[in-house]
Amino acid sequence: MSKPSQRRAVANFRNRLAEKGLVRFEVTGRDADRDLVRTLARRLAEGGPGSDRLRAVVNQAVAGEPPRKGGILQALMASPLIGSELDLTRPREEGRKVDL
Repeated sequence: MSKPSQRRAVANFRNRLAEKGLVRFEVTGRDADRDLVRTLARRLAEGGPGSDRLRAVVNQAVAGEPPRKGGILQALMASPLIGSELDLTRPREEGRKVDL
């Protein structure tokens, strides 16, 4: 990259990435995993709840730790229905008579 225009183009590209909160880095791996790593990086860079779940799953798989307890309870407690005082009781019925 001896040409100044090429250097400027690379600098501009890296600046645009930095404005989005992204950085460019290099990893070493098997050729067979190239598409997998690229797809994973692309999904993580998208942001949003899907990438957060993917990040959590990958972190858990890499760390090798068992899943934390109470995750379902935590999700239920974060529900927008908490405090809405819904009546979810059902009447108790014996059922119908069936002649066999």
